Amino acid sequence: MTRMTPFASPLLLGFDAMEKTLERLAKANEGYPPYNIERIRSASPDGHEKLRITLAVAGFSEDELDVTTEENQLVIRGRQVEQDERDYLHRGIAARQFQRVFVLADGMEVSFASLKNGLLSVDLMRPEPQRVVRKINISVSD
Repeated sequence: MTRMTPFASPLLLGFDAMEKTLERLAKANEGYPPYNIERIRSASPDGHEKLRITLAVAGFSEDELDVTTEENQLVIRGRQVEQDERDYLHRGIAARQFQRVFVLADGMEVSFASLKNGLLSVDLMRPEPQRVVRKINISVSD
């Protein structure tokens, strides 16, 4: 039995990649670390939309964090190295690794990342999209 998807319409051509992206998003773990996404309002004359993703990464140093872009994805990884044996009476702060993936729209660019007070901020910008109108010539053959 074949599976019906919203992209199965014959009017939606070439949306296979978008369908796979939506499936990947549905499987994403939304737990750790917590994050915010905000629109940065600035009086920028360049016409760029600016966004900031802020992740709560307390306990991670700059060396233990990795921010990369892979295809149309922003991938943020954290990997803490276990320190030498400690004698914990209570351990509520886990030294665990994480990977958080954000799917970026076409044209989105990462401008920079910063770590301050346990918060990793990644700034993104998207240039104003250009409207393209193209005339298609019709050839006549008899």
